[in-house]
Formats: sequence, C-alpha cells, structure tokens
Amino acid sequence: MLNKIPGWCYLLVAITIFATSSSISSKLAEIGMMHPIDGRNPISFCNVLFVGNVVALVVLAIVYGKQWNPSSLTRLSWFNWLILIAVAILAGAIAPSLTFFALERTSASNVVLLSRIGSPLTFAFLSIILGKKSHWLMFTGELISVVGIITILILQTPGENSIKMIGFTIGRGELLAMAGAIATAVANITRKTRLDQISLGVFTIFRTAVGTLVFWILVVKLYTLGHFADVFAPIVWQWVSLYGIIIVAGGQIIWFKGLKASEFSSISYAGYLIPIVGIFSAYLILGEVPTVAQYVGGSIILVGAVINQIGIWQQGQKSRSHQLTMNDRIGFRGI
Repeated sequence: MLNKIPGWCYLLVAITIFATSSSISSKLAEIGMMHPIDGRNPISFCNVLFVGNVVALVVLAIVYGKQWNPSSLTRLSWFNWLILIAVAILAGAIAPSLTFFALERTSASNVVLLSRIGSPLTFAFLSIILGKKSHWLMFTGELISVVGIITILILQTPGENSIKMIGFTIGRGELLAMAGAIATAVANITRKTRLDQISLGVFTIFRTAVGTLVFWILVVKLYTLGHFADVFAPIVWQWVSLYGIIIVAGGQIIWFKGLKASEFSSISYAGYLIPIVGIFSAYLILGEVPTVAQYVGGSIILVGAVINQIGIWQQGQKSRSHQLTMNDRIGFRGI
C-alpha cells in the first residue's frame, strides 16, 4: 500500500519535518524548563541532541543495516575512511551543535532563514570550482538569496551578545546559525566529491554514530560528565525519543524514499518550501511572529529560490543527476 503513495507526498512530509525541526527543538527545551530537576532543565539542547541521535541511530540501523555489507565497505580506501570520519564529525557533531547553540540565542525563524546560506555556497563550489555548468537563472537566484540573508542581518535588531562586523552589528545566534549551515554545506560537498560511491544509508548511519560519540566526548571534556546528569530522566526519553524517531530518523528515511519515487518536477520545489514552512511552524509551535527583517529578507530569499528553480527547470537536467544535486543542496535536514 505504501508503494502506491506518490513520491511528492513523501517529499512534502520530509520537507515539513526538516522545516519544523528547529521549532520543535526549541519547544522541547521550553517543556523541560517547565519540569526542572533540582533547578536544571532536563530537556536541555545537549540532551535533545544526544538522546535524539541515539534513538535515531537505532532506527536507522534497523532500516539501513542491510547496506552494511563487505561489498559496500571494502570499496573505500583508508584515505576515504579518513574523509568519511571527518565528514561525519563535521555533519554529525559540529553542524548540529552550532545549530543548537544558535537556537539558544536567536529565534527558530532566523535559524531556518539564515541556514539558506548553505545553498549558494554549495552552488558556488559546484559551479565555479568544479566547473559544473549551470543556467544563468540558477546563479541569479542564489545571488538574490544571499542578498535576502544580508538584508535580514542588516535589518535585524541587535541582541545583547552581538558582534560588530563590516560596519554593522550581527547577533551571535545569527552567526552560529550560518556557521552551522556552512559546516553542513562543506560536509555535503565533501561527501559528494569524495564519497559519492558510498550509499546514503551507510553514510547516514556512520555519520549519526560518529557524530553522537564525538559530541558526547566534547561535552564531557568541556562541561564534565555532570552535564548529562538528567540524560536518563523519564521526561527526557518521553519527549526526545519521539523527536529522534520522527525528526532525526523519520525525516531522512522519508526524504530518501521520496527521492527514489519522484521525478524532477516533484523535487524542484523543496528549496523554497522550507523557509515558508519553517516560519509558519515557528509561529504555530512557538508563537514567533515574523519581524520586519524576516518578512523583507525572507521574501527576497523566496524570490531567489523560485528563480533558481526556474533555472533548474530550463536547464533540464537528468532526473537522477538532479536528485543528487538537490539532496546535497537542500540544506539542513534535521539534527
């Protein structure tokens, strides 16, 4: 029966999950604040990331475990394994950590919008450095999206922990959100250019496992083991286990399913749906009313994304090639 579901339905569900992940993470932290343990928030962002990844790893292993066979692993050289470990650390530990730190300092809407910086960076690398030919509308759309991001930074009201850069003030949360998106983009580019022979299932499991381990080590080294004092609290597993199953693992599984069952026309809208759904979900889940900066900058980003998609349509790439490109450029896909 599931095979009869159109591919675009899977993609729509996955996009919704990706776009709402930041808002749901912030909501979980709010729930934890309402149920403190000895004055501590049991559902801290560190616990959400760690427990969510552990639960997701179990689910991903069940779904993609069969892909871990000698034929898929022996094709990687020792140098490929080193790159795979580096990419896993970058995408599985550093990028999500930066995103969580950003959520502590700025709104979920800002995180969603500013995370779009990863798309033009990936586009620039594929087009300029690797010489991948692209339609001029694709370049124009990405350039407009960058203008939208800069607009948000300029119009945004500076917070308490802001930094002055290039003549204007930028909030630390906004910088962290963009840093997380850049880390994700670098990881995706590296995987695409150096590890294209490894299946997405194997890569996803490895990234989650290594990222979780590295994150745990970093937190213990920086904050001591006591930082995870509430990690086994029932309220943590009650909420975060659902987060790990639905958001972290479910989003990726559904996305991969949609890619396999969809044509070019179904995938192309993903880039400009995520900002829209992200802002809408932040309003519904967190009650965040978009600011003037988000309205103006978000509208510019949306225009750029639409122009970019028109360029992709006109270029008429092959379906399989386009799927890989969209998978690498779609940006943040859950934490």
